[in-house]
Amino acid sequence: MSEEHNYDLVVVGGGPAGSSAAFSAAKNGIKVALIEKENSIAETVRTSGVTWIESIKEFGIPENCYNPIKNFSFVSPNNEVTISDEVSTAAVLDVRKTYRWLADEAKKNGVDIFVKTNINEVIKNKDNDIVGVRGAGVNGKITFHSKVIIDATGFISTISKAMGFVTQWERFGAGAEYEAKVENSDPETWWLMVGQEYTPAGYAWIFPLGNNIVRIGVGVGKPESNVDPTQRLKEIVEKKLGPIKKLGKITPIEFHYGLIPNDGLSRKTVFNNLILVGDTAGQANPLVLEGIRYAIKFGRVAGEVAAKAIKNKKTDENALYPYEENWRNAIESKIKSAGKVQDRWIGLSDKEWDKELDIINELKTDEFLDFIKADFGLSNMVKLAMSHPKLAVRQLFNLVKGK
Repeated sequence: MSEEHNYDLVVVGGGPAGSSAAFSAAKNGIKVALIEKENSIAETVRTSGVTWIESIKEFGIPENCYNPIKNFSFVSPNNEVTISDEVSTAAVLDVRKTYRWLADEAKKNGVDIFVKTNINEVIKNKDNDIVGVRGAGVNGKITFHSKVIIDATGFISTISKAMGFVTQWERFGAGAEYEAKVENSDPETWWLMVGQEYTPAGYAWIFPLGNNIVRIGVGVGKPESNVDPTQRLKEIVEKKLGPIKKLGKITPIEFHYGLIPNDGLSRKTVFNNLILVGDTAGQANPLVLEGIRYAIKFGRVAGEVAAKAIKNKKTDENALYPYEENWRNAIESKIKSAGKVQDRWIGLSDKEWDKELDIINELKTDEFLDFIKADFGLSNMVKLAMSHPKLAVRQLFNLVKGK
């Protein structure tokens, strides 16, 4: 049995970018389908869910979807620093609950959600422009015809690859983590662990979710390191390295594994009838490899731009370009600057990491947050360099500004 559907917009991928794009487009009055290959939205978790309270408030994410964070602790082989704030400025999301809330918001606005639907083929017109997608659904073969398609398939970039527009990411982060019940956990403090004993070309983490549940993970930069993050995670948990020993007994609940692009903003993200969003577009902060806030923010922009183009009956690359212009103006220079800092961090020895933490320790909370969030605005960097005249900070300023 085969099914055939016609929509104004088809969004492939039910993650934060896809659900946000579908929500925004439907809110703007067009007929939208959201397609997810798994049995349910967020059946598999592939991210640690770190984001920022500022973004959470902007998106209206409910309070029961996240755990707020006030304290940021860093550990290197021979150093440890903690930066604290009076109010919570970061958060660890309940990823499954958040993604399902985003999808529900889309559904409330009229989006048709198709789960258990694996798209594996693109449909082109005589000009070789995409006009639909095809795959396997719950009842067999399923076809979607559409005026615009949004590729929100994440790292694998299914639609863009099928069109021949992109190749596999060359640089990326591979992360493995346990969600676990522990004996002791400070729900307001996250930990980042750096240096060779934790992981080369990356970092390890403890992110609390509240109620003595934490995510303990390891991220490794590829191709800079050939270390398997899953194996390294097992090793550091068994050895109870650094702050892991403070957790007491660790009882794993769930295992997560994910890949996140780290090639910078190297992809073109609009083509005739096609928009790339989220990880498909490479929209991630390279310093801590987090991209959920960008996925939601620019997913919404993509949906709005697509809806306007469809209503105007003009869906070519030029009509969709305001989306790319929007996100590039917002984050391109910041991501490039953060990438330069990341390149420097990847090459640090354990001794150099010990010194780096001393510099981080001198930052005020707002300065640290601007830095770790990759908010490298010129005024922020000038203020940082003037406030902290240490050579290393001036070198950082010069690095970021390309001097």
